[in-house]
Amino acid sequence: MSKDYLDSGEVIAIRGATTSSGNTVNEIENSVVELIEELILRNSLEPEKILSITFSVTKDLDACFPASIARKRFGFNSVAFLDCQQMHIPNDVNFCIRLMALVIMPTSSSINHPYLRGASNLRTDRC
Repeated sequence: MSKDYLDSGEVIAIRGATTSSGNTVNEIENSVVELIEELILRNSLEPEKILSITFSVTKDLDACFPASIARKRFGFNSVAFLDCQQMHIPNDVNFCIRLMALVIMPTSSSINHPYLRGASNLRTDRC
């Protein structure tokens, strides 16, 4: 990555999570769209400064790929995406979608990690 690309800030990792109300394409889409909208809004992100997003989902979500939803819904054609399954841990949050986004933000920016719906209890310090 060239220095010119980073002149407007630094690469920051932002975490977030939400839950879906079920395992259908529509339910997952609603959750992914809400999570990304909150990620952008809470951090005043310029979409072209989103470099990559890694999604992980709990094993009870397999109706679709969150990355596919994000790419189509937000037009993130130059964002690198990865979907994976979250480690299965007993008593984990059901229907959970987590993300880690690498973005370019101004150096002095405060970071807001969106934890929504049933995932809000995963990181009470960030909600």
